[in-house]
Amino acid sequence: MSPTLEFAATTPYEDYVRAEVLARLQAPLSDDPGEMAFLVTTQVMELWFALLVHEWETAGRALRADDLPAALAALDRSVDEFGSLNASWKPISRLTPGQFNRYRSALGEASGFQSAMYRRLEFLLGDKSRSMLVPYRNVPEVHARLEKALHEPALYDEVLRWLARRGHAVPAAVLERDVSARHEPDPAVEDVWQRVYAAEERYGDERRLGEALTEIAELVWRWRNDHLVATRRAMGAKKGSGGSAGVAWLEKRATKTVFPELWTARSHV
Repeated sequence: MSPTLEFAATTPYEDYVRAEVLARLQAPLSDDPGEMAFLVTTQVMELWFALLVHEWETAGRALRADDLPAALAALDRSVDEFGSLNASWKPISRLTPGQFNRYRSALGEASGFQSAMYRRLEFLLGDKSRSMLVPYRNVPEVHARLEKALHEPALYDEVLRWLARRGHAVPAAVLERDVSARHEPDPAVEDVWQRVYAAEERYGDERRLGEALTEIAELVWRWRNDHLVATRRAMGAKKGSGGSAGVAWLEKRATKTVFPELWTARSHV
């Protein structure tokens, strides 16, 4: 049977995927052919950011409803998706300073640091700061979305609340904390994870959730490290676009651990 070739207007594929719209979103600002790879790669990263935000918000809602299978399904999908996000570095990870300089001036003050969707992703990971809203104060719709995300529980907040409802000794101070602030490690939370991993057969659900989060945390570390290495290759220690300290700033970010008690607890099992 042959595929359908005649359509009244655009193809159903185009109606669903909007491929023509996507293909018109690239507007290189230099004559260098390498800029297209940089621009498309950056736009693809933005799409992966949006998908990860969707998955982690889905997982958070599922945990609030005590639907662990739905939460784990979303987290497991996000692990594969995050792997694809990290692979996005490959097309631009071997840029020499000369190659990058051919179109770097086209970026002006633009910087990945300014990505609103990436900021939402970081907020979901618990890395929150009100100062991170400042770049968007002249864009009311974006600022409102980020303000809302700032005051909503991060993914790890929902995990710890779920653990508490399961009878684990998560301190009230942790459960009732100001969720607009960055999560800080707590020895009692470390003890909870230590007990989970010391008795994995008893706490199978908790271990599965912990391992899903650990996979995500590892991918976050790889993302930040790959960003650091790609930037170091392309521009060394020069000042970054958008006014950041460049490599020095990325080095500091790369040392931050996501879901910290999941890592420190392993030393006591």
